[in-house]
Amino acid sequence: MDFYETFRVGASWRRVNLRKIATHEREYGWKENDEYMEKQLAANTRKLFELQYRLFAENRQSLLIVLQALDAGGKDGTINHVMATMNPQGCRVQAFKVPTPLEAAHDFLWREHCVAPRHGEVVIFNRSHYENVLAGQVHGEIDGRELKEHFQAINDFERLLHGNRTTVVKFFLHISKEEQLKRFGERLNDPEKHWKISESDYREREFWDDYMDAFNDIFRYCSPEEAPWFIIPADDKKFRNLAVSEILIRTLEQMNPVIPPATVDLEKIYITGICNKLHQNLPRFHRSPLPIPRYRNRYQRKTGKKRKKRKNTRINNLRPKPPSTVESSPAVKIHR
Repeated sequence: MDFYETFRVGASWRRVNLRKIATHEREYGWKENDEYMEKQLAANTRKLFELQYRLFAENRQSLLIVLQALDAGGKDGTINHVMATMNPQGCRVQAFKVPTPLEAAHDFLWREHCVAPRHGEVVIFNRSHYENVLAGQVHGEIDGRELKEHFQAINDFERLLHGNRTTVVKFFLHISKEEQLKRFGERLNDPEKHWKISESDYREREFWDDYMDAFNDIFRYCSPEEAPWFIIPADDKKFRNLAVSEILIRTLEQMNPVIPPATVDLEKIYITGICNKLHQNLPRFHRSPLPIPRYRNRYQRKTGKKRKKRKNTRINNLRPKPPSTVESSPAVKIHR
């Protein structure tokens, strides 16, 4: 299955209707078992670690991952199972909750712009700048012309990030209403998940259809080529994780981060002998062969070529030659 093209919201999606989009992978013809998905996910996380290492070393591009879902949609689980292997030096998770007084005193994109990824970094938005238009549209705080202005501001914001060599990839984890209620029940029955329970989760279920319409408008107006949306069927957690990992690998491979060359003169460091002295002090089992060859003389160091051997001259011919061990052997004389 081509996860990238199957779940991407393309420009041809004039009218997206989440009510008609499947939330389970079986409706897409997926027949692989759990064992296969676990094995493939493990391989994908290793690949993500390698690609993220190259991105961090290159320090020229960045990646912004946006995760949106309804309550219990699986945002935290996706982060834990797909992106946890990334190096924390170059990866950061940023969660967005109710705006603080300071955040509310600025424009609705101010808090997102402050934590946007810098070069070489991967940043994961757990909820994002779309929360403002979602909550505002569902609860009647934003509508009409103001809503379209917010959509335009979001597109400009993502276009600005793209112009600064930041790739934006956005995931909507699509679960059914029945699956959401099932996960609420699991939280109630598991004491370790009681901290996730909120009264607002149940209250917001009453606005399920309104949220579907709000997301439909987001997919319709905020799906440019440089910042695509992916609608992931998320009723099955393992398939959700696998699909997100496959799309992230494809995205990073398209970015093609390259480890940069050394910024110091390695040949000069080797010739000065500093590294030799340090490496010789290491125990033998810690030593590793140095990549730069030794130079026997000044001519080879300057030209990179070996000096040609001198031909036999008259002086060389006059020099006494050492006796051959073969000819001086008594056994050879007897044989002759």
